[in-house]
Amino acid sequence: MKKALLAVCLSVGISSLAFSQTNEKQQETLMLPEKVYDFGKISQGRPVTHEFYFTNNSSDTLHLDNVQASCGCTTPVWKKDPVLPNNTSKITVGYNAAAEGPFEKTVTIFYNGNKTSAIKIKGEVTKAPVGSAPANNSIQLLKQ
Repeated sequence: MKKALLAVCLSVGISSLAFSQTNEKQQETLMLPEKVYDFGKISQGRPVTHEFYFTNNSSDTLHLDNVQASCGCTTPVWKKDPVLPNNTSKITVGYNAAAEGPFEKTVTIFYNGNKTSAIKIKGEVTKAPVGSAPANNSIQLLKQ
């Protein structure tokens, strides 16, 4: 009898847990239509940015508590203002492209006190040309 009661309790508990996880996914507050952006090939030493748009998909106000990059070479910028229900805002992610080679960086979005979401940027930094910049012969015309 105790085993049967325990089995029923476990079954109900597991079912309700699965249902609550399904509901959470269906009612995601922070809707990100784009979670990964590929810059492709970019020149070394040339900073790049990309804007990730998001929508508050809930009936409550959305508060971005923090937006944190996985390293110092990536800089997220966002408005500190609350996002009203069904409104859209953006997070601009910059990458400094100093180091040559492929990269993939994660930016974590902390919102509404205890929730997180992540976006990524990736690409490949190509080596900058060797040598100094070509001489600007037109400067002499400006001095005359």
